Amino acid sequence: MLDLHTTDIIRKKRLGEALTDGEIDFVVSGAVDGSIPDYQLSALLMAICFQGMTARETAKLTLSMAASGETVDLSALGGVTVDKHSTGGVGDKTSLVIVPAAAACGVKIAKMSGRGLGHTGGTVDKLESIPGTRTDLSREEFLEVVRKTGCAVIGQSGDLCPADKKLYALRDVTATVESVPLIASSIMSKKIAAGSDCILLDVKTGGGAFMKTLPEAETLAREMVRIGKNVGRRTVALITDMDRPLGRAVGNALEIIEVCETLQGRGPADLTAECVELAANMVVLGGRASGVEAARETVRQALQNGAAFEKFCEMIAAQGGDVSYLREPGKFALGAVRKTVEAPIPGFVTRAAAEEIGLASVGLGAGRETVGEAIDFGAGILLHKNRGDYVEAGEPLATLFTSERKRLDAAEERVRTAFRIGPEKPAEQPLILARIE
Repeated sequence: MLDLHTTDIIRKKRLGEALTDGEIDFVVSGAVDGSIPDYQLSALLMAICFQGMTARETAKLTLSMAASGETVDLSALGGVTVDKHSTGGVGDKTSLVIVPAAAACGVKIAKMSGRGLGHTGGTVDKLESIPGTRTDLSREEFLEVVRKTGCAVIGQSGDLCPADKKLYALRDVTATVESVPLIASSIMSKKIAAGSDCILLDVKTGGGAFMKTLPEAETLAREMVRIGKNVGRRTVALITDMDRPLGRAVGNALEIIEVCETLQGRGPADLTAECVELAANMVVLGGRASGVEAARETVRQALQNGAAFEKFCEMIAAQGGDVSYLREPGKFALGAVRKTVEAPIPGFVTRAAAEEIGLASVGLGAGRETVGEAIDFGAGILLHKNRGDYVEAGEPLATLFTSERKRLDAAEERVRTAFRIGPEKPAEQPLILARIE
C-alpha cells in the first residue's frame, strides 16, 4: 500500500474528491486500531457530510466496515432468517413490537440493534430499561435464544463491525448523523456482518427523521437496497412518516410500557398500524405468507390473541430480564420529577414537532449528549395529544418525566415550542409513504 496520511485524505474529501479503495481501507483500519485519533476521524466525517460519497465509495466503505471484525453465521438456525433496521425516529419502538410479532408468526429473527443517536432513541437502551435484561450476549448465547424463542435482540458486539461502532459514536456527538453515505454504510455493514438472509429497512422521513424530505429518504432507501442486492441479501425498504412522534411514549421505560400495550392489541392506532405493516413484510420475507395482505391478518391475530406479547416475554426471560415488569408495568420507576404542559388555547393540534420533542426527551435524561453518558431510564415524555387531535384550553398536551428538576425548564420550553394549535384539523398524512425493493 502507498504511504498514506490521514491529513491528505481529509483534505482530499474536503475538496470533494473521491477516495480510493485503499484510502477507505486505511481509514477503517485506523478507526479500529486507534492509529487515527478521534479528532481526525471527526474531521473526515464532517468532510463526508458536506461533500458526500460516490456509489463506489459508499459500497467500499460498507464492505470494509463489514469486514473490520467478525461476521455471524446463522446457517445453523436453519430456514430463512430476517433482520430489520429503522433509521431512527422519535417514539419509534417498532422493533420491539414487530420482532416478537413476526416471530410469533414463525419467522426467525436474530437482530443486533444500536443505542440512541442524536434526538432518536435506541432499541438497546429501551431493552436495558427492563431490569436484568442482557443485551451483551455472547455469540453462542445469542443463537441459543433464537433457537429457543425464535427471536433475540442484542447490542452490537464489539467484535462485529468495530469500525462502525467507533464512527457511529463519533457521528452522534459531531452533528454528522444526517449524511446518506454514512447512514447507508453504517446500517448495511452491520446487517451484512450480522448474517441474516433478508433485510427489512424502515426509512423514516419528516421533521423528526434524519432524512427530512421524501426524496432524501428515497435516495437513502435505494442506496441501501442496492447494497443489499449486490451482496446477495433480499432487501426491502418501507419509507414511513416521522413528522410527528410515533405513538404516545418517548423515553425508554415509557416506550417499553407502550410496547407491552401494543403487543396485546391495546396500543395507539398509529403505532399499531405501522407495526402491522412492518411485521407483515418480515413475515413475507421469511416465507411465512404468500403476500402482504395475508401476512397482515396473521400479524393482527398475533397481537389480538396475546401470542406476540407472550413471545416478547419469552425473549426477555431468555435474555435474563424480569418479565414481571412486562406483566405489571406499574413496577417501572418513572421519573419522580414531573411537569404537565397544558394547551394555551382550544383547537386542533396542527403540529407536534417530532425533533423538538425528541430533543426535549434527551434533555430530560432519556438520551445522551456526550459519548458514554448514563441514561435515566425513567425519563421521557408522555404525549396526551398528537397531530390532528382536538384539545381544550388548559387540557394536558404532554407530561414530562425526569429525576433532576434542573432539567425541566429547557425541556418544557422545547415541548411548548413543538406544539402548534389552530382552528382547523390538519389533513391526515399516510404512515407508509413508499415501498422499495
